[in-house]
Amino acid sequence: MGSAVYDVGVIDGSRWAHLDAENAKLGVPLSIGPVALTSNLLLAPVAKYCDLAWRVTCREVSGAAVGLACTDLLSPHGLLRGNAQSLDLAATNEADSPIGMQLYGGEADILAEGAVWAVRHGADVIDINMGCPVDKVTKKDGGSKLLCDPARTVDIATRIVEAVDHASAGRVPVTAKVRLGWSCDAIVAPALARRLEGIGIAMITVHGRTTEQKFKGEVDLAGIREVVGAVERIPVIGNGDVTQPEDVVTMMRTTGCAGVMIGRGSFSRPWLFERGWAAERGDEVRSEPTLEDKVEIIRRYFELMCRYRDERYAMGHIRRRITWFGKAMGPCKPLKEAVRNAGGAGEVHRLLDRFAAGELRVFGPRDKTATLT
Repeated sequence: MGSAVYDVGVIDGSRWAHLDAENAKLGVPLSIGPVALTSNLLLAPVAKYCDLAWRVTCREVSGAAVGLACTDLLSPHGLLRGNAQSLDLAATNEADSPIGMQLYGGEADILAEGAVWAVRHGADVIDINMGCPVDKVTKKDGGSKLLCDPARTVDIATRIVEAVDHASAGRVPVTAKVRLGWSCDAIVAPALARRLEGIGIAMITVHGRTTEQKFKGEVDLAGIREVVGAVERIPVIGNGDVTQPEDVVTMMRTTGCAGVMIGRGSFSRPWLFERGWAAERGDEVRSEPTLEDKVEIIRRYFELMCRYRDERYAMGHIRRRITWFGKAMGPCKPLKEAVRNAGGAGEVHRLLDRFAAGELRVFGPRDKTATLT
């Protein structure tokens, strides 16, 4: 597909004409330890939403604007046992580079062994998940539960950094993704970031909410800024509520962060990286893809899922992901319902063809059900 497949346009061009000097990192590619990226925008590791097919799709649509993409959350136990699901989640290829592999859990030795496994299986960056608020992760002392005992968490991170440094001869950096704290009255991210920097963590990503907030309320940019101010040398990446290119600039100007990680904002708009990177640099921000090109992006993602996994996997995911894609497609409820009820890959392709031809946009006045003809 190339790095871009859509028409050029300008969105309020004057908006980007005078990027102020408040954040000199705007438009500057990021380096994570020895790993140099092509931009400072990262695709977030989101459970069930960042498989290999999606990472490659985002890279194809946005090109070099995707500086780094990360795998789904990886269980070190699963990797070390050779669990099929864990190995599928960790799968990567030449089109998926550079790649970060994110590990979760609460056992230092197992996490260190899992990190070494990841180094040996192609990871360019190892990330420690200290931010996932999901119960099934925190109940196993992983994710944001690590924020509840910073001293123990620093010990765990030290063990991982040492193991990775030895296994990679310093080639692979270790990073951490955190939330601000477990709750609003237990904010630990600034102090924890400072301690993690001291033991060799090469970058901190901060989702600007607490565990208790999960994804509710607005992201706390001031909280992210506190973390930026707490470290001396390593980059801090801002994360949360980035859905438009101007959000990238706002995040960086307001917090002083060195880059932005985008998760849910990309689920319906994988071209957001390319547009956000242009906004950072003060370049012309191209218009969104045409509707026809959006259909081809969906088709490409579906094809890659079938290629990298199988049709059953692809069908399960496209039935769920079509809801996200629909957010950028205009009126398309009949398409979404038809895809959710599709019986196989061939039918999905036929439905996309029909939509591209002008069908499946709205139900007729007498057709308020999911019945399609």
